[in-house]
Amino acid sequence: MKLWLVRHGETEANVAGLYSGHAPTPLTDKGQMQARRLGEMLNQVPFDRVLCSELERTQQTARLLRGARQIPLAAHPLLNEMFFGDWEMRHHRDLQVEDKANYEAWCADWQHAAPTNGESFADFSQRVQAFADELADYNDENLLIVSHQGVLSLLTALLLGMPTASMWHFRIDHGAWSVIDFSPQFVTLRVLNSRAIWTPNEG
Repeated sequence: MKLWLVRHGETEANVAGLYSGHAPTPLTDKGQMQARRLGEMLNQVPFDRVLCSELERTQQTARLLRGARQIPLAAHPLLNEMFFGDWEMRHHRDLQVEDKANYEAWCADWQHAAPTNGESFADFSQRVQAFADELADYNDENLLIVSHQGVLSLLTALLLGMPTASMWHFRIDHGAWSVIDFSPQFVTLRVLNSRAIWTPNEG
């Protein structure tokens, strides 16, 4: 099975530098253009289905990418971005003043601390691992996953059998596509952040 990984298009929160986990934040005009362009790049991929998070920015990206093609699309809660609690839609400069102790603790030990009233990294990683474990039950040849930076980076590291902290080695860009060859026995990262038009002769 091929896993096609796509991050949602640019959002208003991305531009403003705000933490946006579960809070709604619309795609910018650039983000919508990125999604449509991805649809052109991947137009010849015979996707069996599309899975995206429950958040509107991924669903909008998936719909724009899919275009007129009749590809089943479903939201999956395990693909939601990390929940930042009280830090949702806040800038780190404000948190350094208004929630100084908790923010400094999180920056110093993000794998064990948690955003104020938010999701811990341990809970987040368990959630993404649960999705990774589900993949063995899918029988698709081409599965498109539209999700978030944190989810896709961590999913890549987990599928490759790497420590969770290795997620930072896999930056997932807006407007690009990545591919992982997946089987329960072996996983290969084949493409990372391509902006090329995919053609069937690429295999």
